[in-house]
Amino acid sequence: MKITSVRPWLIRSDASYWGEYLFVEVTTDEGVSGWGEITTTTRLANRALCTILRQVGAALTGEDPARIEYLWHKIFRSFTYMGSRGAAVECVSAIDIALWDIRGKVLGKPIYELLGGPVRDEIALYTHPNQAKFTSKEAVVREIRDIVESGHTALKFDPFPHQGHTADGLPREQRDGYLDGSMTRKDEREAAELTALIRETAGSDVDILIDAHGRFDVPTAIRLCRSLEEAGQIDWFEEPCPPESLNALKQVREKVSAAISWGERGHTKWDFVPVLENKLADYIMPDVTWTGGITELKKISALCEAYYIPVSPHDAAGPINVVAGAQVMMTVPNFYKLETSEWNLGKYDHLIDSPLNVSNGSLKLTPKPGLGVEMNRDYLQNHEIELD
Repeated sequence: MKITSVRPWLIRSDASYWGEYLFVEVTTDEGVSGWGEITTTTRLANRALCTILRQVGAALTGEDPARIEYLWHKIFRSFTYMGSRGAAVECVSAIDIALWDIRGKVLGKPIYELLGGPVRDEIALYTHPNQAKFTSKEAVVREIRDIVESGHTALKFDPFPHQGHTADGLPREQRDGYLDGSMTRKDEREAAELTALIRETAGSDVDILIDAHGRFDVPTAIRLCRSLEEAGQIDWFEEPCPPESLNALKQVREKVSAAISWGERGHTKWDFVPVLENKLADYIMPDVTWTGGITELKKISALCEAYYIPVSPHDAAGPINVVAGAQVMMTVPNFYKLETSEWNLGKYDHLIDSPLNVSNGSLKLTPKPGLGVEMNRDYLQNHEIELD
């Protein structure tokens, strides 16, 4: 069996927070194909990745798709001199996931069986409220009650104002928050009030996870975390500072009591080693579509296991992101919960061959080979964004 093509599918979809998904299909000369995903947080990045993927695909034509580890390094090392983080690793991620999908289909096994077999029967989830519905106190209460009644025992939100996206599609935290990393006292107070309301509504048995989106400078992050600790007994404070400085993360960690979660912007095992060695996080949250795919997520999880640190994969995109992370977590002893963008994943139904089986706050994977899902090719073809 040989690889014949690597095809990016940039898809317009209202189900996506950013209005589009970026899937990748790897095809072979024996008619078996596999799917990956690397949906990013900006339209510019998605389009740049499509261009890179076409070039990477040409370099993989004729290769044996079963040589997953070899192909991971072939792609990754091709970018070493220009910087092996970011776009390089995202391309690796998508292709790696697709290669595991192919391997599972060829062998007739779900991916988790190829990674050592399951250590659990289902995947516990944490999820997000739809903060666009937070138009009143009553609306907040309704949204949180829906999550709790769905069986989820953990939820995550960003209580800080000015989230969302600008008209040009840029996340506000990238456009505004990184300029000085500050937060007004008024906004801090509103964030604390929202957190207190959500804790009161969710009750004491639900984990409350806070996402700071890497927006804050050191003193602001410390102040905000302390404020939320007092307001709502928070269970983790995620990405308090931009990811470039681990020293900033260290300063925050030393001054707050809440558990620190880090990792969605971590690329490959090498980014996670200093975080683990320096005891900078209580939870590690790599994204399977950004950190190096299934191959790398399994290795990062093993590193964390050696430090007794729980792994909780990040997910903010489409159905391949969810199931690829879940396939790995079926085999990981030190697993906490898998992130989903909403408690009801019916928004993915039009993208895949059958709905994801989610109930009582957990995902049940099928025994189907590979990832266990197939993309709806008709929908993809009808909603593909054509690029020059």
